[in-house]
Amino acid sequence: MFDFLKRRQLLRRGLASKKVRRRRTHNEFLQSLERSLWVKMSIFALFIGGLAFLVFSGQQAEPTKNFVIALLVLAMAITQLWINQPKTMAQSSRILLVFGVIFVQLAITKLVLVVCNSGHYRILTPQMGALITPYALAAMTLSVLMGRHHGLFAAVFASLWSSMLFGLIDAPILVTSLISGFTAVSLTLQVRKRNKLIRAGFGVGVAILLLSLAFGVIGPIDFFSIAKNDWRMLGLQAAYAVGNGIVTAMIVGGALPMLENLFQVTTDISWLEASDLNHPLLRRMTIEAPGTYHHSLVVANLAEAAAEAIGANATLCRVCSYFHDIGKLVKPEYFTENMTLDRNPHDDLAPTMSALIIISHVKEGVDLALKDKLNHRIIDIIQEHHGTSLVYYFYQRALQQQEDAREGGKIMKLREEDVPEVREESFRYPGPKPQTKESAIVSLADMVESASRSLEKPTPQRIEQLVNELIEERIADGQLDDCDLTLGDVKVIKERFRFTLMSMLHSRIAYPRDTKLTAVRDDGVRPDAMADRRKPPTAPPVSAA
Repeated sequence: MFDFLKRRQLLRRGLASKKVRRRRTHNEFLQSLERSLWVKMSIFALFIGGLAFLVFSGQQAEPTKNFVIALLVLAMAITQLWINQPKTMAQSSRILLVFGVIFVQLAITKLVLVVCNSGHYRILTPQMGALITPYALAAMTLSVLMGRHHGLFAAVFASLWSSMLFGLIDAPILVTSLISGFTAVSLTLQVRKRNKLIRAGFGVGVAILLLSLAFGVIGPIDFFSIAKNDWRMLGLQAAYAVGNGIVTAMIVGGALPMLENLFQVTTDISWLEASDLNHPLLRRMTIEAPGTYHHSLVVANLAEAAAEAIGANATLCRVCSYFHDIGKLVKPEYFTENMTLDRNPHDDLAPTMSALIIISHVKEGVDLALKDKLNHRIIDIIQEHHGTSLVYYFYQRALQQQEDAREGGKIMKLREEDVPEVREESFRYPGPKPQTKESAIVSLADMVESASRSLEKPTPQRIEQLVNELIEERIADGQLDDCDLTLGDVKVIKERFRFTLMSMLHSRIAYPRDTKLTAVRDDGVRPDAMADRRKPPTAPPVSAA
């Protein structure tokens, strides 16, 4: 309340703006639940209760023995997840997603097998139940949502639990489930279009068909007397096997949007949909800040190429590169790529004010992203793409002015204490530093692309030297300390940047001009004069922002 009153007083005195910038709010209660050990234990307890219900329901021999085995398998699953996927184990929502999807597959498997073994339905026989069980449901879902490692995790442990739902461990179900799950994961490593899910489902269906033929589930088939075979029944069974995989893929495709919204996970399919350049913010940028728009497109190309080379999410890097500088829409004329020939607005400002305007484009970008409800990963990269780096051009300009003021003060017999001190903190971005590989790649691509515009003769040697020096300076400044890039990754990124920049900045053959086109007009202005436009001589380099 007191802050509100102070703000009103500042507004009346003209010392504050009426604009209130949006900020990301974090729900402390939800964050505590996400980290709570008791919530994680509750999720495991619910999963154990669900396993108990599935194992003890129905008539089967030695259910207690199977339940103990299921608990031991759960202990192995938790240990494996804790060792290989510590980030997943640290988040309650991710644990709920992984074990929830696996339990759904187990419940459907139990339901299908119970109905088929009941004998109440003529079509749904026990033999047919082995063909229509959704073996790859959990593996395919988690592979698309969370990556291949989680998909393989689901394929292994869902298969183990599925095989013990009926008394003795069923080896054919175990092997079919394992191979179907592995097939689903291998075919969904990079799903950028929904039709690839259907193709993956078809591949899973073919795997189920071949395994069913091998285990004698389809048949019987008399290879010595082909005419005696019931081809209608065999065709129907083959259709069920292949249709199993296709229907599973259709279910996964329909469930993905709901799971993405519920658990705040974004798949490559959604990232590809978000890469539409007709987004209102990007359309505004083409009109109000065309230089920034072109810069963002080039950064997207650099970041995508580097991400693909090191195995990071290339689609995410491309989309986030489109939006990383949307904050420049607030004051586009203060950034070099959007300046006109007439004047440089920074000539009338103190270096501290110029740096404040340059730095504020990060906060303004977050404000616009929150207003348009952009993906939280885009907002993170907007905040992190400059880290806590220094606005070097204006910092050096402020130091020079300070030195000039001190020299003048000696003549005027002023004390050194009367000259304002230049604080480096005032010229640094607020951060945080890049937290992920993708954020670091976009940050480096943004820096390299901006600086490459200042190269007068972009030879391969100059481009390589520029890329190496800039990235080494960023590492020395500690801007990559919080992300998980390795030195090997940085080396590959440098090479991809160098190759991509050489492709974009290559020189062209100087064609002879037509003397008629280059003739001087009556008013003394050459028709191609606009081709020789330059930025104001006092404009800061593009890399200053």
